[in-house]
Amino acid sequence: MTTVVVLVVVIVFVGMAFFFHHQNRLKLRARLMREAVRNHEFTFHLPVRGLFYGERALQEALNGLGQDINKLVAQKEVESWQKLTRVLTHEIMNVCTPIQSISQAYLEHPKVVGTSLEKGIHAINEAAGNLVAFVVGYRKLTQLQEPVIASLQLKCLVASIMALYPNVAWKVDIPEDTVVNTDESLLRQVLGNIIKNAMEADAQIVECAWRESALRISNNGTPIPAEVRRDIFVPFYTTKSTGTGIGLALSRQIMAMLGGSLELTGKADSGYHVTFVLDLGQNK
Repeated sequence: MTTVVVLVVVIVFVGMAFFFHHQNRLKLRARLMREAVRNHEFTFHLPVRGLFYGERALQEALNGLGQDINKLVAQKEVESWQKLTRVLTHEIMNVCTPIQSISQAYLEHPKVVGTSLEKGIHAINEAAGNLVAFVVGYRKLTQLQEPVIASLQLKCLVASIMALYPNVAWKVDIPEDTVVNTDESLLRQVLGNIIKNAMEADAQIVECAWRESALRISNNGTPIPAEVRRDIFVPFYTTKSTGTGIGLALSRQIMAMLGGSLELTGKADSGYHVTFVLDLGQNK
């Protein structure tokens, strides 16, 4: 009888220890998710290993909900920039077009050519031209072609991009039979923008990997500082002296049109400094 009592006590003690340990793990998960949401990092994906089946289902739902929220936030950002773009393009073009045409006419007038006025008028003409170019870049964000969805072998598309950058060491981990339903031309534009950015960041190695219905593109170029990570998708935001700040903003808008999303991961994949994730929306 004493042995049975001791055994029961041990079982109860072990059960309680396991219970409290498990609850602490759940508490940690809740804290991590809360911190992720506070930092506007909705792409969290906590593991489900070691959870009971009900907890596993809940965690999977929360993981999916976080990604859905992230897509919705990105979509709303795109819509906001589109509205702002329409207003800016109209107002700026109304002002700059006549300034540019009039100043150009003055520059060609014989009473201006060779005089002290020519330099000043040339500066005005150049400034107006730069603003017009600025507006043209903005218009790219609102004049995208409608997607033409068709089946596409993803590895073949990536191979065609690789051919444009023969000096890069490529690593491709995409199964041969990976087929996605998307617009080839638009997706090619997105991939081209991401690789171009990698080259401008002095990347020597680029990896394209297919993971959980998403394409992960990593490179070993210059890391993106933490303080600008949220701004890289803002139109015309750039840290490069020769950059336009259009590429990534345009790419995110394209991915939204295709029913997917484009994100910069909080932590790059092992061995790399930067990882972008293209969710192609194949699970819808």
